Amino acid sequence: MSAPNILIFMVDQLNGTLFPDGPAKWLHAPNLKRLAARSTRFSTTYTASPLCAPGRASFMSGLLPSQSRVYDNAAEFAADIPTYAHHLRRAGYQTCLSGKMHFVGPDQLHGFEERLTTDIYPADFGWTPDYRKPGERIEWWYHNLGSVTGAGVAEISNQMEYDDEVAHHARAKVYDLARGHDARPWCLTVSFTHPHDPYVARRKYWDLYEDCAHLLPQIPAMAYEDHDAHSKRIFDANDWRSFDISDEDIRRARRAYFANISYLDDKIGEVMEALETTRQEAIIVFVSDHGDMLGERGLWFKMSFYEGASRVPLMIAALGMQPGKVDAPVSTLDVCPTLCDLAGADMAEVAPWVGGESLVHLGQGGARLNPVAMEYAAEASYAPLVSLRYGKWKFNRCTLDPDQLFDLEADPHELVNLAMVPEHAGTLAQLQAKCEARWDLAAFDAEVRSSQARRWVVYEALRKGGYYPWDYQPLQKASERYMRNHMDLNNVEESQRFPRGE
Repeated sequence: MSAPNILIFMVDQLNGTLFPDGPAKWLHAPNLKRLAARSTRFSTTYTASPLCAPGRASFMSGLLPSQSRVYDNAAEFAADIPTYAHHLRRAGYQTCLSGKMHFVGPDQLHGFEERLTTDIYPADFGWTPDYRKPGERIEWWYHNLGSVTGAGVAEISNQMEYDDEVAHHARAKVYDLARGHDARPWCLTVSFTHPHDPYVARRKYWDLYEDCAHLLPQIPAMAYEDHDAHSKRIFDANDWRSFDISDEDIRRARRAYFANISYLDDKIGEVMEALETTRQEAIIVFVSDHGDMLGERGLWFKMSFYEGASRVPLMIAALGMQPGKVDAPVSTLDVCPTLCDLAGADMAEVAPWVGGESLVHLGQGGARLNPVAMEYAAEASYAPLVSLRYGKWKFNRCTLDPDQLFDLEADPHELVNLAMVPEHAGTLAQLQAKCEARWDLAAFDAEVRSSQARRWVVYEALRKGGYYPWDYQPLQKASERYMRNHMDLNNVEESQRFPRGE
């Protein structure tokens, strides 16, 4: 049996609570709904870290940030860490990326044989947080709430330009794969930057949500002093005191966010149409790197273990995995071992260090017993935060803050911290023990501080004098495209056509 082709769609900052069993019914997402109908749908999937670069490095490698050392959006992803692209390529696959993966450092491929676009974010160390300066806001790159007050309609933006290009190149690649010039199975990753803020959408998608009943959060904004310690740090990092957020701002921001889900649905549909019309078959994976709080409790964006920021959608359409809903908590760490399992790629040499596990058996009615782990050690934190989801429980810990324990069945909005409630002392002790067995938080903190300090020195040095950026430059060999004089015209016209002529 030949190895299956694999098509991965990754999106950015998509709140998984909007995908309780595929896209919520009120979302205008026909292509994703068709995909959901034939997928194993993991309704309770968590990011490994609720921020772009660490979440994506974990998704690709199966390693938590404390293992990969990708702690934040300016931490280098080391070239010696195997990713699913390495594992699959080693097993005989051609591997290709169209779009964002937020790689930081000189290696801008990480196992991909081909990359069709540059990234949307910088590849250097300029976005490094600094635990030595708690409370410092780095104005030129930290989030602020201008994304909310500036929400609305636009026909083009920096991010639309990027995702239009990502979809165009991915669609062209699917057509090229159909030509059959390379007999190897393929893995194509198509990674978009929407619906990540700013909350700006094209009119055609904006108009779909004019009468949407979900334009205000379920949990209204709380007073600053009523938030937990980490949420206060997020508010401060987002410069909340400089903005007056009205209900109309909230409605417009959420409406644009929902509109951009529909925009993505169209882009994914374009790539899927190319796959279907060329009669190619592939495993299809749909996932996000992390979520977005979308104004719940007054919080926006990510950087939090609350469900809106940490939950992501995950759907896998593959032979051997039954379509249907799986409620067991799973992780984006599980995607790499799942892909390798489905493709027959061997991870044995690194398996003892990989935190994820294959989900194939869950798509066949199996059970999962291990907790799901998350970490966060980036902007808006002054020390690493860790979390365990175990059954219905979520346990959060940071050495700076009181422990948090939530019963997500009884309290899905995480409003009641049970860590100090006597009747839950046994559960708390069990999860504290699991946490202490997994993490040495003092050592974790020291590693993060060391990494940050090193990177600040390197970044400041490399910006003096001549500068050679690490940003990926897509290569196009113009002399190998279309028709050139070293080619036979008859051969070009035949070999570049699908299906072949008579």
